[in-house]
Amino acid sequence: MTQYGKVYLVGSGPGDPELLTLKARRLIDSADVVVYDQLPGKVILDSIPAGTEKIDAGKYAGEHTLKQDEINTVIIEKAKAGKNVVRLKGGDPYMFGRGGEEAQELVEAGIEFEVVPGITSAIAVPAYAGIPVTHRDHASMVTFITGHEDPTKEESALDWETLAKFDGTLVVFMGVKMLERNVSELIKNGKDPQTPVALIERGTRPDQRVTVGVLENIASLAKERKVRAPAITVIGNVVKLHDELGEQILADR
Repeated sequence: MTQYGKVYLVGSGPGDPELLTLKARRLIDSADVVVYDQLPGKVILDSIPAGTEKIDAGKYAGEHTLKQDEINTVIIEKAKAGKNVVRLKGGDPYMFGRGGEEAQELVEAGIEFEVVPGITSAIAVPAYAGIPVTHRDHASMVTFITGHEDPTKEESALDWETLAKFDGTLVVFMGVKMLERNVSELIKNGKDPQTPVALIERGTRPDQRVTVGVLENIASLAKERKVRAPAITVIGNVVKLHDELGEQILADR
């Protein structure tokens, strides 16, 4: 009987290498193959041992090095060759990371796998910008949404009317490209145009940058400052805490 290897769907956290979990570090160091995205960041990717087979599956400037079906094929083929494979993803593999889809493919192929959660950028990135996603005085609820849906879908799965009425924090992944549309939908559906917004680029990394505005001007500010992905968008009153808490957090790093 052929002995297959095992696949580990590993979250690398938001970018700060000190936020990589001990388990993730151990698996990266012992893997035969690491199939990685660009989101883990240069420091973490450079720490992959020299003797490990490295396969770049990232997306750069709108171009995929490997398409999703090709990534699925690679990790399955490597596992069937008896290799232990780390599929290294930014943040958490099941938080808008397509890890669930990859897990389904592994089940269908009969490959043993394990999910290794990572610290999601949804919480860590705002925290490093001095923005707690919940706060007793500002927000008792938080919702995570994707700002860039599958372009092949005929209709958006996002209920903008409900989101506009949501009295809590909205954290938007991958929302830079569609920022103007997303903001417009919220305002059109009744969200206060003066609702605070923060765009956090390259969160938790030394070159992290924060742009703060409100719904009605954040898109123009983003263009003016040439905001680029990867970035997290935080919408809600908790953003007001950035000025108070953000400076101290940066001073301590």
